[in-house]
Amino acid sequence: MKKYLFFVITILLYSCSRNEKTSFPLDYEQEKIIDKLINNMTLEEKVGQTCQITLDAILLKDSLNKLIEPHQIDSVKLNEALLKYKVGSILNVSNHTFTLDKWHKILSQIHEKNKQNPHGIQVIYGIDAIHGATYLSNSTLFPQQIGLAATWDTSHARKLGEVTAYETRASGIRWNFSPVLDLGRTPIWSRFFETFGEDVYLAKTMGKSIVYGYQGEKFNDYTVAACLKHYVGYSFPRSGRDRTPALIPKRIMQEYYLPPFEEAIKSGALTVMINSGEVNGIPGHTNKYLISEVLKEKWNFAGFTLSDWEDYIKLHKEHLTDSTIEMAIASAFNAGVDMSMVPNNPQYKEYCKSLIKLINDGVVSEDRLNDAVKRILRVKGKIGLLSDLSVPDKNNYSDLASKKHRDIAYNAAKESITLLKNQNNILPLKSEDKILLIGPTSNSLNCLNGAWTHTWQGIETKYNNDFPTIKQELESRLKNVFSFEGSKMLMKDGDEFDEISNDLKEAVRVSKSVDVAIVCVGELPSTEMPGDIYSLNLPDEQKMIVKELHKSEIPIVLVLVSGRPKIIRDIEPLCDGILQAYLPGDQGGVAVVDILTGVVNPSGKLPYTYPRYDGAILYYDHKKLETLNGNNWKYDFFHPQWNFGYGLSYTDFKFSNLRLSKKNISISKNEKITLSVDVENTGDIFGKEVVQLYARDHYASISPPLRKLVRYNKISLEPKQKKTVIFELDALDFGFFGIDFDWTNEVGKHSFFVGDLEASFNLIK
Repeated sequence: MKKYLFFVITILLYSCSRNEKTSFPLDYEQEKIIDKLINNMTLEEKVGQTCQITLDAILLKDSLNKLIEPHQIDSVKLNEALLKYKVGSILNVSNHTFTLDKWHKILSQIHEKNKQNPHGIQVIYGIDAIHGATYLSNSTLFPQQIGLAATWDTSHARKLGEVTAYETRASGIRWNFSPVLDLGRTPIWSRFFETFGEDVYLAKTMGKSIVYGYQGEKFNDYTVAACLKHYVGYSFPRSGRDRTPALIPKRIMQEYYLPPFEEAIKSGALTVMINSGEVNGIPGHTNKYLISEVLKEKWNFAGFTLSDWEDYIKLHKEHLTDSTIEMAIASAFNAGVDMSMVPNNPQYKEYCKSLIKLINDGVVSEDRLNDAVKRILRVKGKIGLLSDLSVPDKNNYSDLASKKHRDIAYNAAKESITLLKNQNNILPLKSEDKILLIGPTSNSLNCLNGAWTHTWQGIETKYNNDFPTIKQELESRLKNVFSFEGSKMLMKDGDEFDEISNDLKEAVRVSKSVDVAIVCVGELPSTEMPGDIYSLNLPDEQKMIVKELHKSEIPIVLVLVSGRPKIIRDIEPLCDGILQAYLPGDQGGVAVVDILTGVVNPSGKLPYTYPRYDGAILYYDHKKLETLNGNNWKYDFFHPQWNFGYGLSYTDFKFSNLRLSKKNISISKNEKITLSVDVENTGDIFGKEVVQLYARDHYASISPPLRKLVRYNKISLEPKQKKTVIFELDALDFGFFGIDFDWTNEVGKHSFFVGDLEASFNLIK
């Protein structure tokens, strides 16, 4: 009877676990295998699974502790890491990109050594493939995420994910530290370019699409596990500097910073990287509420969480929340961080020893360790690392660096570039125009790509792929191009240092005999702490180019090659045309020239509010009180250079006939409402337009923003063609996080906006 009762209880528990809702479907046969593995693993083996080291930790070094080139694995260090300490994960390249053959050699050595471990569990290797397979030679490089967001087309995010996954898998790597789902609401922040911009809905939809591109419907030989970064609040540092404290009230966290992550978790993202900074005084790695209660319990996240670089150590050395590194390990692990990116040698050994001691002393429970290991093995099982798999056959990846892939990257680049000004239709250029091309970003492939390109900071030129810069492409197309440098961007004491070039005077002289000047400005690639800057102002040396050329009274087209908005209010009136190119990648030179010459009609839209001043940063979804101007007491203080969603075309679009399916929507019934609007291309050339739908709650118990993006759709229109665009929403779409921190819907008047059109409706009980 007791045996029967035990059997019934076991069946019931198993049935309950099978029915438990998780962020991605569980393979219950594999779950049983994982449980058996954990039961048979030693404490050292389990701790090793939670440890991640950098590739440098197992490479040969010389007597001065410098890496030997070409990089080679040190067999002694490899033995120690995999066989003695049972390390479960390795990350990244060393200081530059590798060839496909080099990757296969390295990963094969790791794989063969790992076979000597008893359970057949493979190392999970992670890489920062941020805008393409960035550490694989000759790979396909896309626009950075801020440029992808500027396309306002989720298909480009999905395709970037698919191509990046394909080319990353060609090297043998199955795990990608991407996408970044931090909101870009601090433009001075060094990683702004890695975000999808300032809006929650845009970030949610782009993030969901890129995760789908990476992971697909089902894991296969051409997909990778995604890693969401950096959970959560990392991108809103009070000082604007990387990895410095953020102050984010709970309701703002719920309304703005959590939703992009939640959407991606619901879409099946397998791993999450934790915020290196702190929010409201609590370091990201010890925030048990956000990691364990929200991510794992509320959202039922079934994958594992990963620390960022040396962040356990930083709890002791920089955050100063733990008096020893050992206690820092306990704090982070108990908060819910499953894997530690230690990542160096010998620190990783101390980590393993310390965690073993903490468990033996009861400071960290073995149940917590087992939970972390189960999550790690679950993801490893999902991506095929619980069996003895070899490095893939290179012949199975014939599309690597193919024209097919590069065309996909080009399409994303051309649809991201945003036309901000086109006075007197200065663009497109005429084939017979005499053109003066000048500026420090005009002849730099590095500037077109940004950081995370072949190297961490993206500065080195010797690893670049063979694609044209703006200068090279323009000179190959047009006969009368006179090229100058104008100013130089140099590195001095770790910062960008600008100086006027010797050829500026000659450029001014030549400008008197040309038809138009194209001035390419921006900044050197940088990210993380090396990318910290003091001001958003464009350097005076670059602005001087515009000011000097303006004296010749020739039309000026400004091309902004930058991952964040640079303040240009003093030179904007001097320019007839302005293009925001963002960081468009290897195909950026061709894409920029195609738009300058009219081969492509620009269709990008700003994914952020472009500030007019370096001090007051306002967002499109501001409150009415923020618009009150104390100088004249009018509501006109919101006066950016350009608003979120702004972008011109070489043709004209007309919005008309905004219609609602009903005027009253019941909250209790969660009724749906359908909105339609007609869009017409009134010009003479083909174009693409983004139909942006905004909503406003006129009165609410939490002061409402004046508008909020709720839907968008990018459409194609032939000359004189008209299309009807339809959106469907339900009552819950108009809610907000209320005073009690729950999602709330309140009755009252709401409005929709499309272009200059407005239509109102009421939420009722």
